[in-house]
Amino acid sequence: MNTFRNKRFVLIALILAFALSPLFSATSRIEAADHGDAPLADEDRPCDIADVYAFLDPNDNSKVIIEATVYGFIVPGEAVNFGAFDPRVRYLLGIETTGDARIDQTIDVRFSERTSTTAPQIATVILPFGQILTAPTTVPTLAENANPFTVTTDPETGVSFFAGTADDPFFFDIPGFNRFVASVLSGAPNGALLQRGRDSFAGYNVQAFALSIPVSYFKLQNTAGNPGANVIGVNLSTQRQRRTLINRDGSISTSGGFMTIDRMGNPAINVALIPFSRKNEYNNGTTEDDAAGRFANSIVGTLQALGTNSTNIGILANIAVTNGDFLRLNVGIPNSGPGGGSNANAGFPNGRRLGDDVIDTILFFVANQNVLSDNANSNDVPRTDTFPFFARPQQPRASGTDDNTRN
Repeated sequence: MNTFRNKRFVLIALILAFALSPLFSATSRIEAADHGDAPLADEDRPCDIADVYAFLDPNDNSKVIIEATVYGFIVPGEAVNFGAFDPRVRYLLGIETTGDARIDQTIDVRFSERTSTTAPQIATVILPFGQILTAPTTVPTLAENANPFTVTTDPETGVSFFAGTADDPFFFDIPGFNRFVASVLSGAPNGALLQRGRDSFAGYNVQAFALSIPVSYFKLQNTAGNPGANVIGVNLSTQRQRRTLINRDGSISTSGGFMTIDRMGNPAINVALIPFSRKNEYNNGTTEDDAAGRFANSIVGTLQALGTNSTNIGILANIAVTNGDFLRLNVGIPNSGPGGGSNANAGFPNGRRLGDDVIDTILFFVANQNVLSDNANSNDVPRTDTFPFFARPQQPRASGTDDNTRN
């Protein structure tokens, strides 16, 4: 963890201290990824965001990779049944380019009805300046080997798109972390509880989609909030229309305006910071609500209960509230390395890559910049080195073969 001694991590410390200090509140539900962050999202798995990622393509830094995962914990044996996108969900990516809390561009992703278990769904992607890309999803299979990822590239814009089932790229020992936090809450911190080293997400798949977009496509311009014209913010909202009718023939009709079920930019904001009673409200809010202080009292109250002084409350609130919950990527910082990138200076919170060890970063600062790890330090299977960079989905195993799960 010597890379954490770089001065750049002062900024990480500020961000993570704010986002994760409520882990030590006895009333918080303890998690550290967005898999199941609120009651409504918990009950609507196709809308439940797992993670959001934004990083430069390590093979070509002129392209931004934006990725999202939803509908977590799909077991390989149910790939054909669960390996699909809900056609009544709108996946809306918000792009912020001026350094404030307002979404400047959107990418609207929707999927067609599933017609069979052996045919792809068709994704319709409406890009920020009106171009429409249609692309087939990758068809799931119960065969020993997964189908190759299907990637579609639009010749006009240079945008590439993937959607389908993939291995869940997140890695984290949920029980070990929770037991450690419980020991902190009891007044007897016990780092040994982190030694399980078992990745709770190993062996499971997730629904994923990804876009590769030329940086030039966003038409970044110098503004007061983005003077270098080199930072973009990214978040994801999953939305449903307000009225649903199940017809006598079993078909489903929807109408009305869209309501957000789940939203996410940075990891851990809603999961660890917002009180349980306000999680649905937070998800139905906006980044502009964040900046207007709609949730500020809850945030400040939590920090005050933890003894955070007013100076640091001001610093931390400015980072997390003033500009809204966006994952922000500086496209001027080069990204390189396998599996989507691995060089230290380009990692979270400068965007987020598939391999960034968010949990160890958190624990490093929770332990007052002493090295502390949940010992689940990498994905259980290798990621790919080209777009979309996800690892291929876990497949059913032969008798007597390890299934990779580490519960």
